Amino acid sequence: MSELVLKDLLQALSEAKVLHGVQIGERYRTDWSYAQSVDPLAVVRAECTEDVAEALKICHQRHHPVTVQGGMTGLVGGSQARTNDVVISLEKLNGIEEIDLDASTMTVRAGTPLQVIQEAALEQGLYFAVDLGARGSCQVGGNIATNAGGNKVIRYGMMREQVLGLEVVLADGTVVTQLNKMIKNNAGYDLKQWFIGSEGTLGVITRAVLRLFPAPGQMQCALCVLADYDAVLKFLSRCRRECGSNLLAFEAMWPDFYGFMTQNVPNLPCPVQVSDQLVVLIECDGGASGLTRERFETMIGQALEEGEVVDAVIAESLSQAQAFWSIRDSVSAFPRLIAPYASFDISIAIRQIGQYVDLLKLRLAKEIPSARSIHFGHIGDSNLHVVVHCPASGELFPKAAIERVVYGLVGEFNGSISAEHGIGTRKKAWLGQSRSQAEIDLMRRIKLALDPHGILNPGKVI
Repeated sequence: MSELVLKDLLQALSEAKVLHGVQIGERYRTDWSYAQSVDPLAVVRAECTEDVAEALKICHQRHHPVTVQGGMTGLVGGSQARTNDVVISLEKLNGIEEIDLDASTMTVRAGTPLQVIQEAALEQGLYFAVDLGARGSCQVGGNIATNAGGNKVIRYGMMREQVLGLEVVLADGTVVTQLNKMIKNNAGYDLKQWFIGSEGTLGVITRAVLRLFPAPGQMQCALCVLADYDAVLKFLSRCRRECGSNLLAFEAMWPDFYGFMTQNVPNLPCPVQVSDQLVVLIECDGGASGLTRERFETMIGQALEEGEVVDAVIAESLSQAQAFWSIRDSVSAFPRLIAPYASFDISIAIRQIGQYVDLLKLRLAKEIPSARSIHFGHIGDSNLHVVVHCPASGELFPKAAIERVVYGLVGEFNGSISAEHGIGTRKKAWLGQSRSQAEIDLMRRIKLALDPHGILNPGKVI
């Protein structure tokens, strides 16, 4: 059967578009989740929607599994192929087709890197609101397929809120084009929502219409030290009240993160000193219609006077603001500093995040005495990142035991095991902690309806 599939692909598409055997490079064998390298049957490097449709039609007829790949920056194995899968890579299906200044939209192909989209928008005085650390490598199709978030969700929302229209190829090769530019469109089911966040299990996204916003002006940025999580909640309420829609980011760093990173990452600044306090990084739009410098300083000053904030440093320049952000973005140093480790991207109700962190530390100490946890996240949108390592352990890294503690507690708090990275294969076993059996059954019914042979990203999500 595999030989027939490969033969059909080579006949239907030019040989330059179909890699097989020794032609398949390492790029297509594993993603950033660093799963085991595998040997796909073939890699279809689609250059247009029709290429995707033709490849899916062949695989659907032959009941052959397909893995969809983009920038390969996923962390949960979502773009990890299995041995003998046909890979459909969207790396060559890239480019900006149109920027509509009247509608404030951009029509793009799915393989376009996120940074290209951001820069093209800024050239027109506009702003694309999703931003990720992998911006130079990740592709917008993957961002949509995983409903990506990032640092500005508190103001703009997730990727779901940035998408007005989609073009999708279904499992049987049917092309559904709904490149809507209108914010108001209630003509029947909002079909695009079925595919946003579905991780390529329901269809392959090939084009999208993205919503753009006016570019923010000069940013107001500060690092603030707070005594405990209750103070963080009060300060968040103050920032929302005083900044309104100008609040762009509200990032919290527990002392186990801030202290560890500023002490161990070379050349990383340490603008404020902490012992057991939390550090909050806030950023506001300070443009013409944003929060003035005077109002921003007044807000911080009042929080200091009332004891809500115990220390603060306000950025005096763009370079100083970037230095503040470099602390929060220093997570790329984890592999060098604490490997092996387990990283978690979860959501907990905002008012319960502090309680979750405290209880998690107690549970880890009881179940895995050598474990040490690090905590930080986009607290304004309920997203907490947890990193767990075992510095004193000479035994095999207890990843499964750590997951049981972290995800088990997420279930007790009625939280989400995945805030923004998706489920893929790595979180599939824990989906029941965040979704009821009725919800999972409904997901399976939708999957069966759109992909009756189960060829799209098999083994992922559900």
